[in-house]
Amino acid sequence: MSDSAKMTMIQAINSAHDVLLENDERVCAFGEDAGYFGGVFGCTQGLQEKHGKSRVFDTPINEAAIVAMAIGMAANGMRPIAEIQFADYIFPGFDQIVSELSRLRFRTAGQFTAPLVLRTPCGGGIYGGQTHSMSPESFFTHIPGIKVAMPSNPYDAKGMLIAASESEDPVLMFEPKRLYNGPFDGDPHKPALSWSKHEKGEVPTGHYTVPLGKADIVRKGDALSVVAYGTMVHVALASARLAGIDAEIIDLRTLVPYDMETIAKSVNKTGRCVVLHEAPRTGGFGAELIAQIQEDCFYALEAPVKRVTGWDTPYPHAFEWQYFPGQERVTRAMIETLEA
Repeated sequence: MSDSAKMTMIQAINSAHDVLLENDERVCAFGEDAGYFGGVFGCTQGLQEKHGKSRVFDTPINEAAIVAMAIGMAANGMRPIAEIQFADYIFPGFDQIVSELSRLRFRTAGQFTAPLVLRTPCGGGIYGGQTHSMSPESFFTHIPGIKVAMPSNPYDAKGMLIAASESEDPVLMFEPKRLYNGPFDGDPHKPALSWSKHEKGEVPTGHYTVPLGKADIVRKGDALSVVAYGTMVHVALASARLAGIDAEIIDLRTLVPYDMETIAKSVNKTGRCVVLHEAPRTGGFGAELIAQIQEDCFYALEAPVKRVTGWDTPYPHAFEWQYFPGQERVTRAMIETLEA
């Protein structure tokens, strides 16, 4: 059993990089400001100094080039971890991801693979406005050939990043920036969450993995099932606790592949379900989850499956907490599902 330490999600992600760089000479990390400066949020801080400029380095402001370089490295035996500074800016590299990265194994009949990780901060909660607050995960869940993950806590963030880097397939890891230093309570204008600002989680300091494709039941209950991921896991926990609802809360953790077995087992037990995500409603990943729940659990359902999401608008700055699917909206959906 390795030693452990209290870490924020930023520190846990930094520790994962450090372990991977230490253990595998094929690993390198790069992105805009990811080298000398250590990343705009500090996720790679200190790693260039420790592991050298050839393994942790800066890139130009060119997401298409960052993705293309990572694909070339991975196809030639390396295991790059590339950072896109904000998820809002991943789209210049979208064609590389869709047309090249996702299809490499398929188009070469397995002769080439691309074992790389693309990391990117996503979501709101930091007053980033329309250009620094997107949750674009559903775009990528539609593309065969890529795994898509989103951790909700420091322990999972480190274990999932290590598992992603050691996977033989490309992984997009969306990191909710609202959780980087821990969600916070106390402000009446903000959604109540389940732990305090800068609270740290217990994280092993050495190597460990959290399996991709396996959900986590973070709270057991019998009244209804709540399926969430990222920041919304903490909103769900706070909502159930503050409203006194016996909800079973599932942290999806990996969106592709997602753990339908765990979801179905819970919904078949409770007969009721609410699905949460921060991204806009139309075409969001919640629609995929609800469709599969309907197919697999139809005869167990005692009420329609509800979803609580962001609105179908650009992410606002001045009205961020009206946009954010907070505790009030989530609690109302739980109560309406129980009363249906």
